[in-house]
This record gives sequence, C-alpha cells and structure tokens, in this order.
Amino acid sequence: MAAKKRSAPPRPIAPGDVVAAFSVELGEWTAAQIVRIDAGNETAAVLDLDWSGPEPMSVGDLGDVSPLRLTHHSWNGSLSYCNFEWVLPRGHKVVGGLPLLHDEGSRSYGFGWRLGDQLARQRRWDAGLEDDPPTPWKLSCTGAEVDETAEARPDVTHLYVRDIVALDCGRLARLFPGLTHLDLRGDLGLLTEAGRLNELTRLKELSIVDLFGMTKEDRLRPRSTPELEMLYLYGIPAEYATAMRSTWRPEIPNGTRVDVRGARRPEWVAENRDNPLRDWDGRSQIGKTTFKKSVAQYKATRRAVMAVFAEGTADDRPARLTAIGREYGEAFNEFDRRAGFIETVEREELFEALHRIATDAAAEFGLEPDDTFDRLASGVESVRDW
Repeated sequence: MAAKKRSAPPRPIAPGDVVAAFSVELGEWTAAQIVRIDAGNETAAVLDLDWSGPEPMSVGDLGDVSPLRLTHHSWNGSLSYCNFEWVLPRGHKVVGGLPLLHDEGSRSYGFGWRLGDQLARQRRWDAGLEDDPPTPWKLSCTGAEVDETAEARPDVTHLYVRDIVALDCGRLARLFPGLTHLDLRGDLGLLTEAGRLNELTRLKELSIVDLFGMTKEDRLRPRSTPELEMLYLYGIPAEYATAMRSTWRPEIPNGTRVDVRGARRPEWVAENRDNPLRDWDGRSQIGKTTFKKSVAQYKATRRAVMAVFAEGTADDRPARLTAIGREYGEAFNEFDRRAGFIETVEREELFEALHRIATDAAAEFGLEPDDTFDRLASGVESVRDW
C-alpha cells in the first residue's frame, strides 16, 4: 500500500531556513539554505552555503554567508543547488532563518543531502589539488572479496558490496564494526544472520538490493541504530519488507528517510530466479499484464533457440536464429504499441535478455555465444520500432 502523501515535511523546514550538518569530507560543520518546498513531489530545494566551521548554535555563528558557486572540474560558476527528498536527515539541524539568497527553482535532483561534499571539492580545486584525495574509510568490493577478508577493518566507515551470492552479516559486522554507510547488492543472492546488522550501532545509511533470506526477526531496530538517516530496500523478502516499514516509518518525523519497495514472496523468487526481465515487475510504466506477456515471450524465444541447436543442422541455424530474432522484435513492437513502455533502459534490457539466451545455449551445446547473439540481434534490428 502506498504511503499517504504529506502536506508538509515530516521534520519542519520552510523556505529561508538555514540547516547545518557535520561534513566528514570537510572535517567540520557546514550549512545550506532551504529555498523552496514542493509538497507535490515531497522535495526541498537546497542551496549550499560557502561556509564551514565549528558547530553553529544560530545563524549568527555563520557570519556573512553567501551561496556556494562551483568552478571545479567542468562546473562553470553555477550555484551548488539541488532538489533533495524533503525528509531533513536526523543529523541535520535548523539553526535559524535568513532572507532568501536565491529565488528560483532548481532543475537538479539528487539522492541524499551530502552537505559539504561540493564545498570540499571546490576548496581542493581552489588550492590547486584537482584530484580527489584518497578515502581509506571508503571501500567498494564484491561479496567474494568480503569472504576473502581475514582481518578486521575498523577504519572503514563506508562499505559498498556488489555481486553478493551469499553473505554472512554476522561476519560482516565483525570485520567492519565502524560502518556508518552500508550498501549491499546481489542478484537474488542470500543474506544470512541479517539481524546482526543491529551490531552496527553507528549506521546512518543502509541499502539492500535484490537480496533474500531475511525474516521479520532480522529487522533493524531504532534502539540499536539510533543514527539511521536513510533506509533503502528494493527486491527483498515480503516479510522483511513489512517488518522494516512498520519499524521505521514512525522514525520519519525524527529524520529517517524510508524507501521500501519491490517486496517479493518466496514463490516469486522461485519463479523468477532465471528471468532476466524480473526487474520489470513493479516498474511504474510496466503493468502486470505487460510484464507477464514479456516474460512469456522471453521464455518462448529461449525455447526456440534451444530447439535450433538440439534439432537443427549447422546449415539452417543462421536463418532460423535470425527469424527467431524477428519474432522477438515484432512481439515487443506489439507490446510497446499497446503500453508505450520501452525506453532506453528497457531496450538495453531486452538485448541483455537475448544475450543471456545466447550464453545459455552456448554453455549447453559447447558453442561461442557471440555468433548466436549476433544472429538474434540482427533479426530484432530488422523489425524493431523501439
């Protein structure tokens, strides 16, 4: 069920308000001004200020402030000004108000406020340091690389783990006890001991995408992670999704952004484990009927390709594969005429699905996948309207 639209930000903010937060990048506090509030989109237009210093108690502590203008790298002097979600993170505070330093809207949109990041980049640039400095507290790795890690890394505060097949969250918490930002991503991978993430008591941001194995008992608890500012879950067990929503929605007025989508039941996981179009289920422009027809067409195309190699001869394969590609392209022409859903991302995913079929056929019949994919894609290209 969709959350009820709010008429005002859950933490009170208004145009003119100046908010302050500690910036890890700067090593001190920084500030920004709220320029606009958009209740329809639930966003706040946030203008960075060219200021940093000790924690301010009021706007008077900022002195004579001005907006931050960016000239680093490819910036041309434009304002550091962006629309963010209107949930003021709990680590941010309103220190007072000032007359608006800018009165136009912003065309930029971002995820996560990140106050101080642009100011730190601009100051490095102004000092003649064009390259970003090393950030030993940030680590990006695969699930397999986490498994190979033997010694604890208490210095790491930002951890991004991709390609997770199976990951023990208890071991993760022991290896990286100082985490404030954790991003876990898989491909219908498995998280075990997910309740042990409650041991990461300094956690401010948690993202979990396309991972399963969690139950309602594994939910993160506010008393264990009292600093959490952002929770993003997508493609996770329905039971876990429900528990996390009910646990964290009451924390939204305290400054935790909660975005939980793509809840999946065990049956869905079993049915879609080998479905490269599974991310279409629940995508805003793709209805249930279109999703089901698309998956059925993918499966029919896969069966037809496998039959070519199982039953056909080497001489007739090229023509048959090209014909299968044409049928695939024509089918999605028809789906798109009715639903109008194929854009750049969907087009790329349709060709990725074809490549998956070619790779599967190559593995089963001991062939090179490129020729099969090229024949299929040639058929698609000869007819596609998308």
